[in-house]
Amino acid sequence: MQIGLIGLQGSGKTKLFNTLAGIEENPEQPRRNEAQIEVVKVPDERLDKLTEMFNPKKKVNATIEVYDFPGLQTGDDGKVRITSQFLQNVRNNDALFHVVRQFENPAVPHPLNRIDPLADIEFLETEFLLTDMEFLEKHKERLEKDIKKIKDDNLKRELPVIEKCAAHLEEEKPLRTLALTQDELKMLSGYQLLTLKPMAVAINFDESSIEKVDEIVNEIQTAVAERQIKVIPFFAEIEYEMSQLSEEDRAVFMEDYGIRESALSKILRTSYELLGLQSFFTVGEDECRAWTIKKNYTAQQAAGVIHTDFFNRFIRAEVVSYDDFVKYGSFASCKEAGVWRLEGKEYIVNDGDILNIRHN
Repeated sequence: MQIGLIGLQGSGKTKLFNTLAGIEENPEQPRRNEAQIEVVKVPDERLDKLTEMFNPKKKVNATIEVYDFPGLQTGDDGKVRITSQFLQNVRNNDALFHVVRQFENPAVPHPLNRIDPLADIEFLETEFLLTDMEFLEKHKERLEKDIKKIKDDNLKRELPVIEKCAAHLEEEKPLRTLALTQDELKMLSGYQLLTLKPMAVAINFDESSIEKVDEIVNEIQTAVAERQIKVIPFFAEIEYEMSQLSEEDRAVFMEDYGIRESALSKILRTSYELLGLQSFFTVGEDECRAWTIKKNYTAQQAAGVIHTDFFNRFIRAEVVSYDDFVKYGSFASCKEAGVWRLEGKEYIVNDGDILNIRHN
């Protein structure tokens, strides 16, 4: 899973990235012109608890790739430059987090000389919408020419889907708000359309705005709700400082500032929600591991995430929920209580299930 952090220069995007990745800042490091990538462990208190219970040789968290793209800057004409390289790089991410600022800092001027999160959101959404419109228009022209030359039913089936998407964009609506079937989504998957990608907005507040957070977030969430954009707040400066502390000091720090959830937890939880993901666990004396799967995956599909052979040779899955396992304390006790069970290949895995795959 890959998520991309995008936004205007000076939004606090890279500080958020450093916080997520646990990177210590270097003020003397020159400005980057290319994306920075880190593999981030997904924190999960359930995995921590299972590790405590089994004391395995190894604990393996689920991971997520986070990309920090260079902040968008203004050119000599005073306009923000959206390069084709930037657009191409962004296309490769599964979900996007647009970082916008809600803080004043004369030392770090806003590229467009304003503090207006909603205007920043509108700016990038419009750029993505225009990019998708241009792509689909050109693709539609190519399809129409190819259909005349080649008798291909696949091309004929694709054309009305492209026309439907183009018409939706003409109404200034992102494609993530268009009802598309699984077959239609499959047709479009190779084009990596920008407005089809799950999108969240991370609003960067400073210490002086803490009391206004809920009001501002609710106002912006209402404004973008029809575009299926999730809005979350964070505090780049505060949370970066917090990330450098011990776990115990961090808890005190969060309580002092009234921060209910860390940026890391918030971003990763939102990523899972946007992409329709969940976790299941495998446990034992050798290893306790969290695995990431799509919601509504069957037991056989989940087994295939562990190993291809497990999918091909699947027989049964031994299943118990995390809550039940913690409640009863062992597999034997779960069996006695009747909460441990055998499930077939069509069983739909629930978030937090503990699985043991039987295969031949």
